[in-house]
Amino acid sequence: MAVGVTFIRKSYHRRLQQILPVSINSYAPEQCAPAYDTQIRRRHRTTFWPGSIHQHVHRGKPCSSPNRHHRLQKSFSIRRARNAEPRFYVKPASTGIELLRTYVIGDLQGCAHETAVLLNRIEEDAGGPARVLFVGDLINRGPASLDALRRVAALARAGAGEALLGNHDLHLLAVAVGAQKMAKSDTLDAILGAPDRDELIYWLRHRPLAMMAEGHLLVHAGVAPQWDAAQTMALAGEVEAVLRGPGWIDFLRGMYGNEPARWDDGLSGIARLRCIVNALTRMRLCAPDGTMDFKEKESAGAPPGSSLLPWFDLPGRRSLGTTVVFGHWSALGLLLRDDVVGLDSGCVWGGKLTALCLNDRSLLQVDCPEYKEPGKQKG
Repeated sequence: MAVGVTFIRKSYHRRLQQILPVSINSYAPEQCAPAYDTQIRRRHRTTFWPGSIHQHVHRGKPCSSPNRHHRLQKSFSIRRARNAEPRFYVKPASTGIELLRTYVIGDLQGCAHETAVLLNRIEEDAGGPARVLFVGDLINRGPASLDALRRVAALARAGAGEALLGNHDLHLLAVAVGAQKMAKSDTLDAILGAPDRDELIYWLRHRPLAMMAEGHLLVHAGVAPQWDAAQTMALAGEVEAVLRGPGWIDFLRGMYGNEPARWDDGLSGIARLRCIVNALTRMRLCAPDGTMDFKEKESAGAPPGSSLLPWFDLPGRRSLGTTVVFGHWSALGLLLRDDVVGLDSGCVWGGKLTALCLNDRSLLQVDCPEYKEPGKQKG
């Protein structure tokens, strides 16, 4: 099965009956990423299937004279829209067109062996290659953070998946540049001493903080109650742009802190970016007015007598119309609701590593040893 990228506009899809789109909402700039919204002169269009097919289309029909189109390729004006939705396509060799099944995996936290087992289960369940997404916290606390990070990075570079940034992933970036000290419970030494350390750090800081997949909004921890799905994607993009830009180290130095604890559209500068990061990668509980609480980590809910609520239970949250998939909250465990899905089932704490198929909501799980005792370091 070969995965190809098409350089045609969405409006042309119905003319090319052989092609079926599979949506994916983020891509790595350093990869051979798909071009989007190509502007092509007149009616001449070219569909590229890397390593498989190079089909020319003229006036909506396959063309047997490709040489004339080769001269036109130099005139193609390819624009990458920052918030656009690239399209990946799959063309099996003999069985026709099939839509890739999409799976989302919860927090790995350095559990590389369990990750490998679950990826094998996914391939068996899908009957072949699948699209695999991770909700963040790829590393830290588990026994094999380097192997876990390398495996996910290789999967993403191959175009078969994507990973969000979690709080532990951001922590690694900060430690790597001296913006934060390592904690006693961190298991980051192998990554920091690896020969491919710089490549891994570069890859990690180019990961998204939110993405859309199969109509679901994916984040690591939560969505501020003041945001809808579109604003969440836009605000995540603000932080992503800084992390991928020349000022990323300065940003990491100012990233830590609990204030401001409540979102306001008027926030600016590092305070704005910090509030976005805290909502997307650290939030669990909120006050009724949307103020985030960062003290409670060990329980599945608010302490007795508290007015705090899980962020997804706040009345009137603006993301209610979109199903949100998240991780981060191992004490909460697996949560399956129509409007929210929590996938941190506590792998590193002796629970399970969970994958959810977004196409039919089926679950795959792998049992995990207790690499860490549940307690004060849980998070």
